[in-house]
Amino acid sequence: MLALLIPLGLIVVVIVWVVGIYNGLVRLRNQVKEAWAQVDVQLKRRFDLIPNLMETVKGYMSHERETLEAVTQARAAVAGAGSIPERMQAESGLAGALGKLMVTVEAYPDLKASANFMQLQEELTSTENKISFARQFYNQAVMSMNNKVEMFPGNIIAGMFNFAKETFFEVTEEEQREAPKVNFS
Repeated sequence: MLALLIPLGLIVVVIVWVVGIYNGLVRLRNQVKEAWAQVDVQLKRRFDLIPNLMETVKGYMSHERETLEAVTQARAAVAGAGSIPERMQAESGLAGALGKLMVTVEAYPDLKASANFMQLQEELTSTENKISFARQFYNQAVMSMNNKVEMFPGNIIAGMFNFAKETFFEVTEEEQREAPKVNFS
């Protein structure tokens, strides 16, 4: 009888171990999804602020057509992005275009003094801060997931059940790594 209970006990221990690792992987995958949803909420908020910002800026910056078109094109790229990596790439382009717009605004004192613009700029700044925090939370969730998928013994269970590494939200354009240059001349 003991000879039968020991192998049966080992099988139960292995099953419990596999279920525990599997459930941990599911939990981490769901954390990554939830973290991306938080990023997405803030990106949508920024996306929705842009038309109001553009309308406010257009009246003052009519001869800055190239800057305004870059923001419009970047926003369209975000709208057309499908997968999360494509969306991350498009959002990086939009952030860069908005950064250039804000630098260009520095040359327009009347625009900077406009109450409507100041309110939009404050909302955009607040949203950018929220995006930054949401990206950080997303990247932490991705790191936890990737660690579990890559480290032993989780990698065995992850491979058996097709869990894959997730993609970090990274700055992809080198110009975004540099501080914007403001010229008041």
